[in-house]
Amino acid sequence: MRISVRAGQGGDGCVSFRREKYVPRGGPDGGRGGAGGDVILEASDQVGGLTPFYYRPLLRAGSGGHGRGKKMTGRDGERLVRQVPLGTVVRRADSGEVIADLVKAGERVVLARGGRGGRGNASFATSVNRAPRNSEPGQPGEEGEFELELKILAEVGLVGYPNAGKSTLISRISRARPRVAPYPFTTLAPHPGMVEDPDGERTPITVADIPGLVEGAHRDVGLGHQFLRHIERSRVLLFVIDIAGVDGRDPAEDYLHLRRELELHQPQLLTRPVLVAANKMDLEAAAGGYRLFLRRADIPPESVFPVSALRGEGLEELVRALFRLVPEEEEPSPGPADPEAARE
Repeated sequence: MRISVRAGQGGDGCVSFRREKYVPRGGPDGGRGGAGGDVILEASDQVGGLTPFYYRPLLRAGSGGHGRGKKMTGRDGERLVRQVPLGTVVRRADSGEVIADLVKAGERVVLARGGRGGRGNASFATSVNRAPRNSEPGQPGEEGEFELELKILAEVGLVGYPNAGKSTLISRISRARPRVAPYPFTTLAPHPGMVEDPDGERTPITVADIPGLVEGAHRDVGLGHQFLRHIERSRVLLFVIDIAGVDGRDPAEDYLHLRRELELHQPQLLTRPVLVAANKMDLEAAAGGYRLFLRRADIPPESVFPVSALRGEGLEELVRALFRLVPEEEEPSPGPADPEAARE
């Protein structure tokens, strides 16, 4: 999503002379203008998406006030702070350079700094120029265009073909309530859900239901890039495979094709821990499909968990395995300093 940004302009300096009774030759006392406001993005866990930027793509901060007599500095322009969801990547629209990756609540990035205020004539007074009549105009603020991209933050990403049972699975192991229906592509947007530790020893982890992939997703077939980008942040990949081979599908081939799509999109994804949820074990053909899958798929048997998301069978063992693979959360680092505090 593209946004335009304009920081505030600095205020003009003032030309003024002190004129008071019984104060001869009071001298110049024009103050400087105030600084323009910055445009800042702040990560927040209370924001769910980037939709507000679609309707208001122009971000403009306030301009600084002009200087006044008695060496009074103009007010600083009001800075603009807009909140974005965790996982927002900020790029320059012209070069594609990543300038920020906001993954922790409270992290900030200054997109455009306000202009400096102009000096008043009091700043130009010297021993040989005691009555200057010149001042400086305020400097314009920075401006530019940026691209915002949201990549969902989740410790576990569900990967699978449409109608493999990912939505049913996440609705069983978390409080997420994605749309569930007996036909493909019922999930059109990622759905994160918080999964509790069955033993109560760890804080909950986030699992994201990624919309079903299709062959050629790495080439953006079937909105592939819009789905695959949400898997990039996952620490653990959980492949959800229709082990019963509904609609004539081969479970082993499905798994190998999914791995291939991830490799072609980003090879580093396959270096992460992988588990397989062999779903739909409640169906009659599942037992034979499960044995064939273990022989043909290139994955250790201890990483494959036979489950039935519909009936809730085998899910507790699967969740425990996920918690074993997801590392403990690190202590949060101190947030960045307020950019306004560093301004002179």
